Amino acid sequence: MNAIFKALNDETRREILELLRQRDMTAGEIAEAFQISKPSISHHLDILKRADLVTSEKKGQFILYSLNTTIVDDILKWIINLKK
Repeated sequence: MNAIFKALNDETRREILELLRQRDMTAGEIAEAFQISKPSISHHLDILKRADLVTSEKKGQFILYSLNTTIVDDILKWIINLKK
């Protein structure tokens, strides 16, 4: 759970998740939405993948990134249970 909150603590990573909420994207497509280098985007994607917030699948020469909605559901359940 710590890796998830660390990943969510960064605004750029939250914005990447918002982009992936709309559709699956390659790292290049994600990078086009930001004013930072492609290696920096790759670093952010790596952190999101390690937190299991994002999944990746190789499609030809590209890697397609997707929002992992299963882990998002788990986080929401955990937060809701805090209130009980």
